[in-house]
Order: sequence, then structure tokens, then C-alpha cells
Amino acid sequence: MSGNVWIYVLIMFGVSYAIRVLPLTLIRKEIKNRTLRSFLYYVPYVTLAVMTFPAIMDATQTPAAGLIALAAGIFLAWIGRSMFEVAIVAVVLVYVLERFLF
Repeated sequence: MSGNVWIYVLIMFGVSYAIRVLPLTLIRKEIKNRTLRSFLYYVPYVTLAVMTFPAIMDATQTPAAGLIALAAGIFLAWIGRSMFEVAIVAVVLVYVLERFLF
């Protein structure tokens, strides 16, 4: 890597800062566009899903165990179980599947 590292750090700082500050300075009134509001509402959930789902598959020894635990977790969340219950069932399910089946 050639060049000064501080130049790269400053560029990264500038980009990160601009991403956070520009929306606050450019958009001063309430967003009334229904499509844009809906899009912005779901952005955090999509970001979390994009970061979490690959980790679920890579954290287990066999991707099949992770996929089965993911399906069980989605089902339990769908029927209204708490996050703690979903996490415990997913962990136990992965342990049992990898220990006895895979």
C-alpha cells in the first residue's frame, strides 16, 4: 500500500461524516412521500438481516443446522414467542442437530 495512511483515514472520515450530516442539513421538513417513508422505515431491518443471515450459516459447523435453526426461530417469532425463547431454542436446536445428526 503506497501513500500516507492519514489521507485514507481522512477520506473515510469525510465520507462517514457526509453520510450522517447531509440528510440532516438537506432534509429539514417532514417526508410526506409514502413510498420513501416506507423505504426508510424498513432500512434498519434489512441492514440487520443482511448482516445476520450469512453469520447464521457460517457460525455453525454445518450450514444445514443453521438453516433449520433459522427456520425454527422465524416460526417461533411469527407465533409471538419472546426473543430470549427464540434464541434459546435456536441454540439448543443447533447443538442437538450437530451433535447427533450431522
